[in-house]
Amino acid sequence: MKKNFMKYIDNLILGPILFLTLIISENVLSQTILIDPGHGGKDDGAKAFQSFINKRGGLEKITYFEKDLVLELSKRISKKLKGKNYRVFMTRSFDRTVSLEKRAEIAERVNADLFISIHANASYYKASGGFETYYLNNKSNQAIKKVEEVENKGLEGEDSVVNQILIDLVVNRTVVSSRALASSIHGKLKGFLGSSLKMKDRGIKPGLFFVLALSKRPGVLLEMGFMSNPKELRKISSSTFQERYSEAVVAGIEKYFSKTKKNLSSL
Repeated sequence: MKKNFMKYIDNLILGPILFLTLIISENVLSQTILIDPGHGGKDDGAKAFQSFINKRGGLEKITYFEKDLVLELSKRISKKLKGKNYRVFMTRSFDRTVSLEKRAEIAERVNADLFISIHANASYYKASGGFETYYLNNKSNQAIKKVEEVENKGLEGEDSVVNQILIDLVVNRTVVSSRALASSIHGKLKGFLGSSLKMKDRGIKPGLFFVLALSKRPGVLLEMGFMSNPKELRKISSSTFQERYSEAVVAGIEKYFSKTKKNLSSL
């Protein structure tokens, strides 16, 4: 009798715990995020120089490459997401060449729920500055097309023609969720960067980026700031900025998933 009673108590206590664990596992661990540090290997991305006076009074120059800055930031984002029990992958974790098609293949292989591509901006005008967020859409204006040209350079081979034909189909399927993701992340970036680091908010914009289209899932392309702006380069290359930016991206992703769950529960 006592043995059966204790078994009943165990079931009474452990049952809800196991049920809650199952819910938490499904809600958090099932979410897979692919972080895509732009460029890499032979593709340096944007390049900028920073001069300073060393301790001996001599002039020294540091060369910054976009591929390095975005890799460092991507690692921080990845680490923070893993700390929150998401499944996280990166298209590259060191300096290597990865084609746009290969990045999309990785998204398919890991069955990513979200695709987050990290980049840094550049302009002929040194005064240009600020952060901006792009989501996949084929209704972009002429100014945005300049950014598209830069970020779409890695598309190779005869498959590019076929890929462009398929773009419209992918856009129609992911545009709503990609725009929602962009809104959630950019809202957090605005709060984290606009007030404390006083960076210009360049807004959320639609763009036809092949790396997003080929990934076939909700995704955004983040331009963290302008390397061509000397003041902004100092900011975005600092650990303070990288920490704040990565925190904002993670908070935005969590907000997106939270909204998605609420929408599903209301159906």
